[in-house]
Order: sequence, then C-alpha cells, then structure tokens
Amino acid sequence: MKRIAPLVLLALFVGLIITPLWAADAAPAAAPSSNHGPGAAVAASITTVTGMAISPLLGAGGLGAYQYITAKDEAARAALPWYAQIRFWLPALGLVGVVAAKDSLGAVVPPGFKKPLDVLETIENKASGLVAAGAVVPFTMSTLSNLITAQAPTAAHHTGLAMLQFGAIDFSWLLNILTVPFGIAVFVVVWMASHAINVLILLSPWGAIDAALKGARTALLGLLTLTATMNPWISAALSLVVILVAYLVAGWAFRLTVFGTLFSWDFFTLRRARFKVAANDNKVFSGGNLPEVPTRTYGRLRKTETGLSFTYKPWLVLPEKTVNVPAAGLIVGKGLFFSTMLNAGNETQFLLPPRYRGHEEQLAATYGLGAVRPAGLRKAWSAMKELFGGGAAKTQVV
Repeated sequence: MKRIAPLVLLALFVGLIITPLWAADAAPAAAPSSNHGPGAAVAASITTVTGMAISPLLGAGGLGAYQYITAKDEAARAALPWYAQIRFWLPALGLVGVVAAKDSLGAVVPPGFKKPLDVLETIENKASGLVAAGAVVPFTMSTLSNLITAQAPTAAHHTGLAMLQFGAIDFSWLLNILTVPFGIAVFVVVWMASHAINVLILLSPWGAIDAALKGARTALLGLLTLTATMNPWISAALSLVVILVAYLVAGWAFRLTVFGTLFSWDFFTLRRARFKVAANDNKVFSGGNLPEVPTRTYGRLRKTETGLSFTYKPWLVLPEKTVNVPAAGLIVGKGLFFSTMLNAGNETQFLLPPRYRGHEEQLAATYGLGAVRPAGLRKAWSAMKELFGGGAAKTQVV
C-alpha cells in the first residue's frame, strides 16, 4: 500500500493540472448578452465559483439544473456541458437530499451509527470538490473569457482600433490562462474552509453540533443564491467577503483537510489491520497544547535523550521545525474512532489517526508512557456501563 500511495498522489496531481486546461479548451463559447456587460459577468462568475466551493455537489447540481431548465429547446440542452445534463444533476441533487436526511436524523441517532456516514460524506465532498475544481470551474471561467473577448470587436470599433484588425485576434486563450487558474485558486481556498466543516463533524460526538454547522453553511449558500437573483454586485461583494475570510483561515482549514483525508483513508482502508508502531518515528497530529505549533499539524513523534520531540513541515513542504515535548505524565487516551495522547492535566497533546486503534498499548510502551485509559466516547460508554451494570452491579452485591 505504501508503494501505491505515491502513485495515486502523482496521478491526482497530474489530473489537477491537465483537466482544467482540457476543460477550458472544451468549454463551449457563450453567446454574449446584450443586457449584461463584462462587469456583471465577472460578478456572476465570482458568485458561481464561491457558491460551488461552499458545497461542490449542490453547487454543480444546482447550476446544471438551472442551465438545463432555462435552455430554450432540446437542441440547446444537448449543447450544454456534462454537468448540466439531467443524467448528472438529477442524481447529484438526489444524493444531496440523502445527505440532508442523514443530517436531520443525526441529532437523534447514536454517534457510533452516524460516524461512518460522516466519513463517507467527507470523501464525497473531496471527490465532488476535485470534479468541480477540475471541470466545472474551468467551464465557468472560460465562458467568462469568451464573453469578454466577444465584446472586443465593439470596443475596437469605437476606439478606432478596428482599422488595425485587432478585433479579428482571438484573445480567449490568453484570458483562459489568466482566469482559469485564478478561478481554481479561489475555489480551492473557499472549498478548504467549507470542507473544514466536514472534518469538524468527524471530530464532534454530538449530532446537534453537526446540524448547526451544516445549517450555517447551507444558509450562507442560500444567501449567495438569493442575492445573486436580486443584484449580481451584492452577491459578488458577499462572495469577496467569504473569499477574504477563507484566505485568513487557510492554514487552519488546510490542517483540518489533511487530518480529514488521513482519517478517511485509515477508516475505510482498515489501515489499522496492517499498521505496526515504529520503534522511534511515528506520524501523529499535534493537539492544541504544544508551544508555537498550530493545532492538528501533521508530523513525526520521536524519542530523544531528554524526552520526546515533534518534527513537522509547515504546509507539508516548508523547512522542518522541531519542538521538544516532556514525556513525564503523558498517557494514551483510547477513543472509539481515534485515540489521543494526553498530558498530566488531561489536555490533548497529540491526535492519533485511526490506524493506531488497537495499537495504543504498544505505542505507550514504545515511548515509555503511562497506562492506557478510555477517552472520548469510549470513556462515556465505560461510565454508562459502570452506572447501569458491571462495576456498579458488583458493588451492590458486595
């Protein structure tokens, strides 16, 4: 599996580079509108990309359904891009409905039943985000480029440049080079901030919190859609606020995205069944109590002569940094879905990916830590067992 993972990552990286360029060339030219100039088209494109990044599957399905319904005739519908065909947007919106039903029931079902569905939704959000970033967003930005270049002959005529036949030059390829990467960059930044909600739901043990997070995201998407129908400039201004906020929390969202990716990978590939604790170099995530280390930073935990050290690369590619961690008082907290390492004050020092489930005792022995004890949902379950049976029953008998 370790040999396959780099190949998968390489294929995804190449796909993210090639697919947008292919989609930009394959995008159909949009007919210029006489009622809206390039400025309004830019505002509408910003809103479209931002809304799609907030919820890729709902955004792509909703945009496709809108284009399909508003098409003039069957010939126009046949010429629409793939995401505007009924064979895509109808199942996409159906899946959105299933997810909404799952979230509605999530507040009343036990976390143990809902958590695997949350992991599935996190994977779906990643997959739909890749599709939107690689195809739908380039279609949108390329349509904007075609609309702008369609205005060029008129502008040239009014400025006298038509005598030089500048209007006959097709600048759409240049605009695609400029606008498509910009659109994808905006999409990625906003998508990471939105995707962080899915990862927070993975960490949350309570369905009511999940519903509140999803409700806030859906309300924001609805507000963008509502303002877009009223005035494209208002929705564009709101989109710029969303983009700015997403940019400011990009580091936090990136770390959550990495955590959610490894969580989902370990969970569905049953990584713990083939995982072995290394003798002195194990990959973990930082908690919120390491000095000068952001929460959920991915790195390596090592033994040193004075205790432990945590080595990490900011953004996974920048120069390495190392912080020393006192080993005294550290214990392993055994959770239901993932475990943690806690300090003497019961504060989380490190988060352990699901691959460590079932290997907590070996990890504690490797680093010379204290005893393993229940934590999180498992601790709550142990308390319930003690209250209604087991230890409580034995005490009563004695």
